[in-house]
Amino acid sequence: MNGLNNLQQVELLAPAGTFEDFKEIIKSGADAVYFGGKKYNMRMHRQDYNLTKEEIRIAVSMAHSLKKKVYITFNNMMSDLELDEAKDFLLFLQEVQPDALIIQDVGVFEIMKELRLDIPVHASVMMNAHNNSMVDRLWELGISRVVMSRETNLEKIRSLSKTTSMEFEYFVHGDMCIAHGAQCLYSGLLFGKSSNRGLCMKPCRWPFKLKDKKGVRQIFEHLLATKDMCMYRHIPQLIEAGVTSFKIEGRMRNSKYLTLIINIYKRAIERYINDPTGYYVDESEFAQIIESRTRDLSTSYAFKTPGREYVGMNGSREPKIFSRAIEELKIDNSRIQQIQKMDNSKKSRTTLLTVKVNNFDAFMQAIDNGADEVYLAGEVFRGDKPFTLQQIKEAGNIGKDKKVYLALPRMMDERQLGNYEALLKRKSELGIQGVVITNIGAISKLKSNDITIIGDYSLNCYNSRSAEVYYEEGINRITTSVEARLNVLKEILQRSDLQVEVIVQGAPVIMYLEHCIYAAKHSNYTAQDCCPDLCKGERISLVDEKGFEHPVFADQYCRNHIITSKDICLLPIVNKLMSWGVVAVRVEGQHYDAEVLGKVVAVYRQIIDGTNQKSYKDYMDQIIAITGREQSLGALYFD
Repeated sequence: MNGLNNLQQVELLAPAGTFEDFKEIIKSGADAVYFGGKKYNMRMHRQDYNLTKEEIRIAVSMAHSLKKKVYITFNNMMSDLELDEAKDFLLFLQEVQPDALIIQDVGVFEIMKELRLDIPVHASVMMNAHNNSMVDRLWELGISRVVMSRETNLEKIRSLSKTTSMEFEYFVHGDMCIAHGAQCLYSGLLFGKSSNRGLCMKPCRWPFKLKDKKGVRQIFEHLLATKDMCMYRHIPQLIEAGVTSFKIEGRMRNSKYLTLIINIYKRAIERYINDPTGYYVDESEFAQIIESRTRDLSTSYAFKTPGREYVGMNGSREPKIFSRAIEELKIDNSRIQQIQKMDNSKKSRTTLLTVKVNNFDAFMQAIDNGADEVYLAGEVFRGDKPFTLQQIKEAGNIGKDKKVYLALPRMMDERQLGNYEALLKRKSELGIQGVVITNIGAISKLKSNDITIIGDYSLNCYNSRSAEVYYEEGINRITTSVEARLNVLKEILQRSDLQVEVIVQGAPVIMYLEHCIYAAKHSNYTAQDCCPDLCKGERISLVDEKGFEHPVFADQYCRNHIITSKDICLLPIVNKLMSWGVVAVRVEGQHYDAEVLGKVVAVYRQIIDGTNQKSYKDYMDQIIAITGREQSLGALYFD
């Protein structure tokens, strides 16, 4: 494409789900094709999809003979038990030389270094890259292209592309997710099928009723079901923003449909590159896109934070889903007994009790009832207000015999990173010991402040090689993924020297959204509008078809946090975790009222100290009575 005005070369990147699809798609207008092998990618539901090794070998050869590229999706989280087989697959890929790997798990950096592989590496959208520091650090680690977070707008990419040599890939068409990349954990906790391991059961596509202070709305709506992405009408804006690769989603779609979409986009790209002043949107081609669509279409976050129009509320075009609402798994006595009989992995060691709090009263309750370390939430659930400078200082003084940490927002822009950097320069004055880090960009930005850094569960540490990377990045302790099953957790503890923290009580956020359900409930307001604080003083829940309530909290940044309907409760196996060498057990307590939180912390203090020899059943009854919520073993229920 040799156009006018030295316009950049752009790549049209197409998906292929099977080898038969690939053979058709490689003949289309696509410049590159991406697909996965039979394991380690984000489309693992169907055995007849993805390519065998021999098919990959042939596909790479076919593409290169046509001067086209092939990218292999090696982008799910791996457990330690899968690493040997994963290494064999990577060595095979080194032999056939695809043009890049697309990865999510940072442990791949360590494995590729060990195997001395020289395949280029792209960061999957599941890395959720969203700030300058993250892009810069990924470049330093060897990433040459990043698939930006779906919530990144084109203006952000425009500014980034002027300051880095990184290539930027952007979704232009296809299925989208309501939650931030790799920050939807519900499928893993409900079904034991992690969305971060290519097995998402799509609970976001369920119909829900909405419960607020007036009661339950008596109709089901698809409140989380995003419309499909379509940027066909905005080719010039994508190119001018510095997008290198236009990515079409659709590895589960057939080649006939994909070829139609690919060729429509290809013709539009070429029209603009060859004659930008004479460029036009071909309405007949756009009509074909509309006619062939599954869901209704949206430009997602490309130009603004979308409101109510982002979701297909009535569900009229929502495909049939392959899961239905189910109850979160209850505490299972036989499973508890099975875990308690397992051998110890390491000698017992002193175990810290950590607590994440939403307000100052909750902080005081945590301190007074025995917490060793307290995390002040950076994303505060409303009706509480963010922690003020004075409150942080007071907390640091009151807790000086303990340790007080700032828990960072999960998504951080440059303003937020700068604010926390300035705050940490006053750490001695404020009595702050360190931070709970949520993204690799924040580690890079803040680690020079001589502070203790704890990795939060949002980093999705699922194997010891990831833990090693985070240790090298400057993390002192890592919180394991809440999707980690028992064997996954044990392997991390056995194989890694990094200190490990485990969430044992509370409700971690299992869907983290830029989308505001509160605003969509009332209108089309977004955080960019003059929204009249629709979430203030109101708390809502999504009620599924089985009648289970999923509480939704808004924070000060207008992001929404959906939590489990039951609390995770590992109380019956805390002693076993301690014997395996877990350094810290956490109460994830933002959703608890202060007094309730204090009582919960006191129970765990007794268990850790062994000061009250109640039966586990008595302790469980006590926790249920205190919280008023049912309890679950979470992912540790699954073998």
